[in-house]
Amino acid sequence: MLDDEDYPAYTMGRAAEIIGCSPEFLRRLGEAKLIDPHRSGGGHRRYSRYQIRLAARAREMCDHGTDMASAVRIIILEDQLEEALRHNQSDQAH
Repeated sequence: MLDDEDYPAYTMGRAAEIIGCSPEFLRRLGEAKLIDPHRSGGGHRRYSRYQIRLAARAREMCDHGTDMASAVRIIILEDQLEEALRHNQSDQAH
């Protein structure tokens, strides 16, 4: 399971520590719909490595002066573009 990029292995505190941000920053990214953490049976947020990477990208952009809403939109668009390029390459291979 730990090899799975989407496995929710990290608590909010650990994810915030890895990213170097506050738990509030992670909550705000959830409210902005960039990440949607898994909820444990007790209702605690759990984050995957993929979600941590997205949050780290957002933090870096915000640290460089980009407002959160813009950072979230840019990251979503970058991910959509990356997926479209992968899909296009797959189509060309066939």
